[in-house]
Amino acid sequence: MPVHHGAFPAHLSNPLIEPLLAAAPERPFVIAQLGQSLDGRIATLTGASRWISGSAALDHLHRLRANVDAVVVGAGTVGEDDPLLTVRRVRGTHPARVVIDPNGRVNPAAKCFAKDGTRCLVVRAEPGAAPRGTETVVVPRVDGHMPPGAIVNALYALGLRKILIEGGAKTVSAFIDADAVDRLHVLVAPVILGSGISGLSLLPIRGLEEARRPLTRVHVLDGGDVVFDCDLRQQQRS
Repeated sequence: MPVHHGAFPAHLSNPLIEPLLAAAPERPFVIAQLGQSLDGRIATLTGASRWISGSAALDHLHRLRANVDAVVVGAGTVGEDDPLLTVRRVRGTHPARVVIDPNGRVNPAAKCFAKDGTRCLVVRAEPGAAPRGTETVVVPRVDGHMPPGAIVNALYALGLRKILIEGGAKTVSAFIDADAVDRLHVLVAPVILGSGISGLSLLPIRGLEEARRPLTRVHVLDGGDVVFDCDLRQQQRS
């Protein structure tokens, strides 16, 4: 498990971004990210999460946004955090903003629907009203849930080939469980919350032989945040 330290000089390529740049155009490429504390918490019990990740980790998140075609969040994240989902901390173009909202409960005044010329899409389980200026993507439920793979394929059919699953943890977990994620970035901040909301929560396994052991590279960012860059399409050799 190679370890890389510090920021990446401007004249060098960024190994965390290279898989995005090298992704083959014939299929979707999905990268997911999750920021958490040392003890695996993504927020306090009250839902506070804004300052868990450090400055370099936030730069990394914005760099991911700048190199994908679409950033995807669930309706719960929009309701709790009201994120902008724009590129601000690095140079780059805003990606299309996609909200998974099966039941049409998202607030049409949410910041991610700002009329700034950026494409906005709402993924619904069935046709229905959507915030003005957005595109509706219908992905029917299967066994009560919208299949993450079907969501990815629907976005790909609309020209959104490189996709960032940004949150929340339930959405990221669902896409991993569905084997719809190629790359996972877990950003661990040097902070201990001691209690709070846990990060990934996947389907239970019976034994360690069923555990995922993705090929992983570790990058230590300025400020102490650590990025675990997990290639979910390759397993570590035993």
